Amino acid sequence: MPSIFSPIRAEIERKAPGTGGKPPVDRRPTGGGGGGGDDDWRNPGRGPREILERTRAFVFCALAGDMMFFVVLVVLFYARQAGTHMDPRTLRQIGDWHPVLLPPILFLNTAVLLVSSLTMERARLHIFREFDVLEEWLGLGRPALRRTLPWIALTLMLGLAFLCGQALAWRQLKAQGFAFDRSATPASYFFYLITGLHAAHLILGIVALLFCLCALHLLKRVESRQVAVDATAWFWHAMGFAWLVLFGVLVLGR
Repeated sequence: MPSIFSPIRAEIERKAPGTGGKPPVDRRPTGGGGGGGDDDWRNPGRGPREILERTRAFVFCALAGDMMFFVVLVVLFYARQAGTHMDPRTLRQIGDWHPVLLPPILFLNTAVLLVSSLTMERARLHIFREFDVLEEWLGLGRPALRRTLPWIALTLMLGLAFLCGQALAWRQLKAQGFAFDRSATPASYFFYLITGLHAAHLILGIVALLFCLCALHLLKRVESRQVAVDATAWFWHAMGFAWLVLFGVLVLGR
C-alpha cells in the first residue's frame, strides 16, 4: 500500500546534497532587521542610560560615606563644645570652650560656592538638552559642548575663588591670635579642622572639574560626555551642601 505522505522538496535536498540540491543551512529567527541590532535588547546594560544610572549609583554611594564622615565631625564638634574641666581652686566644673570670631569673608565664600553650584547645574542642563544632543547625534556640530564648556569653566574659577577666600579667612583668624599650633583653643582647632577638611574635598572637586574639561574635548560620544558632566555635578553639589551644613554649625557654635 503506497504511503499517502510524500517527502517535501526541502527534505530531499537535505538528504542528497550531492545531487545538485542546496546544502543544508541553519536558519535562525532574527526577529527584525539585519545587522544584529535587533538582539541588543538581550543586553540592556549596554545602553547609555544604564551606564549613566550605574555611574550615579556609584557616586551616590561614595558621597553617602563621605557625608557620614562630616556627620561624625559635627557630632565631635558639639561633644567637644560641651566639655568641661575641674577648677583646682573652686573644685567646680567649668567650660573650656571659648568661641572664635568668624572672619566675615566666610559669608562671601558661602555665596561664591552657592553661585558655583548654580553654574554647575547650568552646565549639566546644557549637556542634556535634547535638541542640542540630537544635533550632535546627527553630526551637525557640537552645540551641547559649546554651551556646556563656559559654565564648567566659570564653575572652576568660582571654586578656585572659594579656596582663595578660605586661605584668606585662615590668615585673618591667625591675625586674631588663633593660630593652628599647640596654643590653639578647642574652638579654633575645630575651625581649622572643619574648614580644612572641606577645602581638601573641594580640591578633589577642582580636579574633577579639570578632568571634566579634558573629557569634553577628548571624548567623542555625547553620552560619554554626559556621564562625565553629570558625575562631576553631583559631587560638586554635595560639597556645596556639606559646606552649608558645616558653616551653619560654625555660626551656631559661636
